[in-house]
Amino acid sequence: MDDLKLIIRDIPDFPKKGIVFKDITTLLSDAKSFHRMVDLLAHRYVGEKIDQIVGIEARGFILGAALAYKLGTGITLVRKPGKLPYKTSSISYELEYGTDTLEIHEDAFKPGDRVIIADDLLATGGTMAAVVDLVEKNGAVIYECAFMAELEFLNGRSKLPSGKVYSLLKF
Repeated sequence: MDDLKLIIRDIPDFPKKGIVFKDITTLLSDAKSFHRMVDLLAHRYVGEKIDQIVGIEARGFILGAALAYKLGTGITLVRKPGKLPYKTSSISYELEYGTDTLEIHEDAFKPGDRVIIADDLLATGGTMAAVVDLVEKNGAVIYECAFMAELEFLNGRSKLPSGKVYSLLKF
């Protein structure tokens, strides 16, 4: 998997000085690497009873849709306020500098649906922790939180359900 890690481009001082941004667009645009990444991640869940993949705006849509396709499930979208056309449930959560809000259709799940929440990168874990709460509030059961990559030094997995976090690539 080191070959996949090498394809992800580092952008120093983005979005602010001192941060090294992991630019996944280089992996996504390389057809062979993207296909391999999706296959490796999906293989983990083959044979498991998964009812839905939940994709988080925006890059989580890419990973979530690919996983849903490979696993033969549907995908449910978690979006910023005002982007979903039907009745929604929402959650607000703290960011480093302020708050944010995410929404999901209130009828997204049947009670007890087993879901994988997919996103591109696990950093501090705040957004995923909020989505976990939102999904559980709406009656689904978290099978696992799945990431293409994780920045381990930020310890984001400590905010998520123990034993229910998987990252394909670790930095």
